[in-house]
Amino acid sequence: MAIDNQQKELLQKLPGVDHILELAATDSFFSDVPRTVLIRSVRSVLEELRSAIIENDHKLSDGDPADTAIMETVKGFVSRAMAFNLKRTVNATGIVVHTNLGRSLLAEEVVQNLITIGTRYSNLEFDLAVGKRGSRYSNVEDIICELTGAEAAMVVNNNAGAVLLSLETVARGRKVIVSRGELVEIGGSFRIPDVMAKSGGIMCEIGATNRTHLRDYENAVDDSTALLLKVHKSNYSIVGFTAEVLLQELVALGAEHNIPVMEDLGSGTFIDFSKYGLIKEPTVQESVATGADIITFSGDKLLGGPQAGFIVGKKEYLDRIKKNPITRALRIDKLTLASLESTLRLYRDEEKAVRAIPTLRMITESVENIAKRAGSLKKMLEKVDRSRLKIDLLDLSSRAGGGSLPLLELPSKCLGIIVDGISANTIESKLRSNSPPIIGRIEEDYYIIDPRTVQDEELAIIENAFDHLLNKS
Repeated sequence: MAIDNQQKELLQKLPGVDHILELAATDSFFSDVPRTVLIRSVRSVLEELRSAIIENDHKLSDGDPADTAIMETVKGFVSRAMAFNLKRTVNATGIVVHTNLGRSLLAEEVVQNLITIGTRYSNLEFDLAVGKRGSRYSNVEDIICELTGAEAAMVVNNNAGAVLLSLETVARGRKVIVSRGELVEIGGSFRIPDVMAKSGGIMCEIGATNRTHLRDYENAVDDSTALLLKVHKSNYSIVGFTAEVLLQELVALGAEHNIPVMEDLGSGTFIDFSKYGLIKEPTVQESVATGADIITFSGDKLLGGPQAGFIVGKKEYLDRIKKNPITRALRIDKLTLASLESTLRLYRDEEKAVRAIPTLRMITESVENIAKRAGSLKKMLEKVDRSRLKIDLLDLSSRAGGGSLPLLELPSKCLGIIVDGISANTIESKLRSNSPPIIGRIEEDYYIIDPRTVQDEELAIIENAFDHLLNKS
């Protein structure tokens, strides 16, 4: 692209990097900014200005105002460079286990133990009883077995890893029989067939998408069969004309043919949610009680702990899995172990667990309590600017989220907000740019805030964000 004389003059007026650095040296804003960050920001700003001039998108003023404008832009670059990329957010969506927003929140006492272990040395792989190297898995194996009734247990980095490791250990190079209707896909387009292929297991699909019978498994069993696999459909449901084989039926078939049975529970839960008036979800304890040989599930979904993949079951198979070299590539670190053990200890008292573990508390919270919080927030927002705000309390539904309990709709009392002169999309964008960002949802021209997933101390944050939004508009 040819550059005209006016563009050449503007380019010549651009200050050099050294000049801007000299100005920054006299400004207290930059006193604690690492020099590498400052130089990179200055170069980025000047490069953007050059590009804008060449594209005829920018006019540069004469003298000091240009320096002043450039310095302000540099400050913006520096602020963004110095800010953390991983930010705390306010989840106002009503999705409890929100994968994009970090899934489960940790309980307060879990965080306290996490701080203790993270800031001090620990016996991560040191057996205090004998004074020699130990196994990191021993720190949580006993309590997992205590809570689930399993003979043995271990934990890896996530449930996909748990499934991969189990399949690779037990079924590499041999046939794994699985129902066609259970070939699930989880977030990020990871699919059971893909994990199976990476494990080296040979997948044998049986049945139809909506109906699979025990005879389908029986007809597929042969000398090359290494495993009968059942995958719990935790993130979707098939309804209507359906049939599936129960886990206990598969266990009986496996025992008859001396073939191990594995169940991938997906989300996994230690709590029977039906006791709280919600949909029945099979618990880990129930799966263990059937006699299944290997059971895998997640730690950061319905369990309400850190990201982890549990493998529980018969000692015979867990011993083999623990010896698999891939285990080291999938192992969890001390911070995960610390938060996991703390979370598991809460489950020794179910009532305490439901109160203390945020995921359980939010899923089981009554709509009456949510309505009170919604009413409080409505009053707070109406004090900001009653003339421009229209707030309706709406009977809507929350979700468990995280690929859990797909049919469960949790009754909630939500705030439907309309701001005079501002579209719902603009409200969403502005609040998403707040510090901390507030993430809500839009339905029928309303900006929706679902208090189920809003913590008590976050009500004031939402109030301040709307105050800023209205005063700036």
